[in-house]
Amino acid sequence: MAATKRKRRGGLAVQAKKLKRDAKDGKLPAKPNNVSEEAAEEEKDRIPGPVCKKRLSGTVHSERILIFSSRGINFRTRHLMQDLRMLMPHSKADTKMDRKDKLFVINEVCEMKNCNKCIYFEAKKKQDLYMWLSNSPHGPSAKFLVQNIHTLAELKMTGNCLKGSRPLLSFDPAFDELPHYTLLKELLIQIFSTPRYHPKSQPFVDHVFTFTILDNRIWFRNFQIIEEDAALVEIGPRFVLNLIKIFQGSFGGPTLYENPHYQSPNMHRRIIRSITAAKYREKQQVKDVQKLRKKEPKTILPHDPTADVFVTPAEEKPVEIQWVKPEPKVDLKARKKRIYKRQRKMKQKMSSGNAK
Repeated sequence: MAATKRKRRGGLAVQAKKLKRDAKDGKLPAKPNNVSEEAAEEEKDRIPGPVCKKRLSGTVHSERILIFSSRGINFRTRHLMQDLRMLMPHSKADTKMDRKDKLFVINEVCEMKNCNKCIYFEAKKKQDLYMWLSNSPHGPSAKFLVQNIHTLAELKMTGNCLKGSRPLLSFDPAFDELPHYTLLKELLIQIFSTPRYHPKSQPFVDHVFTFTILDNRIWFRNFQIIEEDAALVEIGPRFVLNLIKIFQGSFGGPTLYENPHYQSPNMHRRIIRSITAAKYREKQQVKDVQKLRKKEPKTILPHDPTADVFVTPAEEKPVEIQWVKPEPKVDLKARKKRIYKRQRKMKQKMSSGNAK
């Protein structure tokens, strides 16, 4: 069988059809001179396909992110997870994982979902939220405490971007100063950057993810890039990542870095309770001291003879004896009542006379 060649879409060269031989004389038919000119004109007029669907030879969309959570998350965490899935077209979803399962099971879930990166939200006590960023299955991985969460529906910002568009990543210069921040920067780049020519992505860059280091925390913001003057308008969501540990493996292994400034939520709540208890104890002590002072006998000071030196005696007024009885005061209210009674009696008499 003769090998047949497939015609590639969007190819640069236009393959000419095989010329059929004449059955009678066995010679090639006459080739027109304007074939090459027509092919060149067609190539000029040809509209190329969209960039997102164009796949180069040897290109592999290697970055696939699995975003899911454990059971027990609240509504704000669920909305944040949905916002991240919407902003990252190369992400995949999965059902919630049971809290009793060990974290090493996530590597198997990533392998089944054909994902090599993972964002896992772990909820504890229905009030604390932890985020795991992991490179599955070999590592490294980082654990964060998520604080100050504000979702897209909650913020209602004026910014907007195209769904599936590729973002720019902006990092604080402090990421290049310390080695653990450099490692986190590379991990964030591999997770949050949309791969080029991804099938679900759009060939536009209209928003930017910013990662800023302030107060030993990483602050995440999402801004729209306005075309007119390249100004930035916030879209959302926004959250703060407080680094806890960096592990060598995926969801475990030797500890590469531990944050000395980290304070657990339990310790933070304990300090707040101790401060309020100290204030209450201080108020009770003040009340007890006041009661003891009231019970103590009052100390009588001796009379100071010099205290009456500057005292001036008051003038003595003559005593007046009233011989005439004072006139009684007129009670205006009682007088009005009497007048109203007379008027009522007169009206009653008039009404009874008219009736007769």
